[in-house]
Amino acid sequence: MPEEKKNLVHNVILEGREKLSVSGVKDVDSFDESIVELYTEMGMMEVKGSELHISKLNLDSGEFTVEGNVDSVVYVDESAAKEKDGFFKRLFK
Repeated sequence: MPEEKKNLVHNVILEGREKLSVSGVKDVDSFDESIVELYTEMGMMEVKGSELHISKLNLDSGEFTVEGNVDSVVYVDESAAKEKDGFFKRLFK
């Protein structure tokens, strides 16, 4: 394991598929009621579901909580995510 990743704090707690708490969050890229994309200490994460709403976000402490109907939590390969963005999204960044 690379030296810089040994001391990172990153936890994911899913309670009954209705409440997801994540620590080690660095930024939230985008969100709506069906998907939340965030950057964590361990890479990009996508949370998919329905009726999602962010109930807690503190980037100073890295704490994040989303509530709603959670269908999936996936770590995304950032190079693959850039490829799927498409030409125009990359062009206007």
